Amino acid sequence: MEQRLQHFPLPFFAAVMGLSGLAMAFNQAHRVLDLPAAIGRALTFVALGTFIVLAAFYLAKALRHPRAVKADLTHPIRMSFAATISVSLLLLGALTLQLAPALSFGIWVVGALLHLAITLYVLTSWVYQPHFEIHHINPAWFIPVVGNILAPIAGVQHAGLEIGWFFFSIGLLFWLVLFTIIIYRMVFHHPLPDRLLPTLFILIAPPAAGFLAYLRLTESLDTFARVLYYGALFLTLWLVLQAPRFLRLPFYLSWWAYSFPLAAMTVATLTMAQLTEAGWLHALSHLLLWLLVVVIGWLVLRTLLAVLRGQICVPEQ
Repeated sequence: MEQRLQHFPLPFFAAVMGLSGLAMAFNQAHRVLDLPAAIGRALTFVALGTFIVLAAFYLAKALRHPRAVKADLTHPIRMSFAATISVSLLLLGALTLQLAPALSFGIWVVGALLHLAITLYVLTSWVYQPHFEIHHINPAWFIPVVGNILAPIAGVQHAGLEIGWFFFSIGLLFWLVLFTIIIYRMVFHHPLPDRLLPTLFILIAPPAAGFLAYLRLTESLDTFARVLYYGALFLTLWLVLQAPRFLRLPFYLSWWAYSFPLAAMTVATLTMAQLTEAGWLHALSHLLLWLLVVVIGWLVLRTLLAVLRGQICVPEQ
């Protein structure tokens, strides 16, 4: 057990992001598709409970195996997943906004400050550490810097418009920079290894989540909002058409990279359907919502089986 604790993986927190995204999707489906509100509330508690359990394990790892945590925070790939902790807090802050405003404020403030600190740390590491190579970059690099784009979803109410624009601007700026570098890496260098291939779905998250954050900041469906949404829709179509390639992969925790981007796209589509009243968007909302349920249900099942088989919390191969 002690050895397994030492190898407790940061990407586990991507499960909290996926479950939080599912809860957000059902909350929006309650408003748009008239589904029961209790589903979203129940999923909110599931996401919050999952975060508490995983945070307790990682805190125990930090206390008992600080060198292992240091290794996580200096590894060119694993260090990006540190931001899944702060992003989870930002999402939980948004989920609890109506249920418990005071709790939401506390969660959001901790998440926002932690995420800003992680962004500054990771960006500094990228610039000044000489051992990073082009093959290290992958879509998970979006999480620590582009993840700032999520902060305004609850931050507009908690901290005001200007703070919301501050975080949104950071996320938007580095989305454009990293998206360009990642496309260059995938076209002109070796393909992503199988373990990281599911992270391609993270490409969907910045425009989809950015669309939701931008609506919170502007409260209008303008031209730029449409560019964000339809850009995310194209990336979703491109990746869904590659489903046979993804289904052949063995299970890794990185499979959870499918969940939050798909959830963000589902919430964005439900919101777009509500604002435009377009029939095809309502139909697409139903399709994406139930696809999301199937995907996360499958991820939960495969994760539980992997835990029972002792395939998680082991040294990387």
